[in-house]
Amino acid sequence: MAASRAPGRGNRMKALELLRSLPRVSLGNLRPNPEARRKGADTFAAKINIEVQWISELAIAAVEKNGGVITTAFYDPRSLEILCKPVPFFQRGKPIPKRMLPPEDLVRYYTDPANRGYLADPSKVAEARMELSKKYGYVLPDITKDELFQMLSTQKDPRQIFFGLAPGWIVNMSEKKILKPTDERLLKYYSS
Repeated sequence: MAASRAPGRGNRMKALELLRSLPRVSLGNLRPNPEARRKGADTFAAKINIEVQWISELAIAAVEKNGGVITTAFYDPRSLEILCKPVPFFQRGKPIPKRMLPPEDLVRYYTDPANRGYLADPSKVAEARMELSKKYGYVLPDITKDELFQMLSTQKDPRQIFFGLAPGWIVNMSEKKILKPTDERLLKYYSS
């Protein structure tokens, strides 16, 4: 393992602090009525790049009309637990595992560009973005000209749990270091 101080380490630590401060909400308990959803979609104004497991067409339109990007991605239970509670996981000193691919019955959903699936063909996602903007009657912003383009176009590898942290890496919280495997067998195992 090679140790390194990652560039932007302060930003990652701020992100971890932000994750710790977020309220824990069970999405299963959030069932607003259709009118509340429409109202929320009309008032949503943030430009974000967000990854979720499941999303409605209306929510996709709400994000994209503001120049944002949304991706649906599968998380197996272990990966989801690690993502939701990163600090306790990092404190255990274990390598970040590979995120599992979706089970067979969910492959269609995550390869569908209409769902903005993380396994979908990017050119088909671009077409689906345009179709949805026509359906909902908004002009789709050209994010390639946006000052936030780099942030908006950042995508994780399908096997990656965290942005900026690869499978196989160990986050050493006490020494504020990231340990990366150097052994060829480990590199091969953790690569997609």
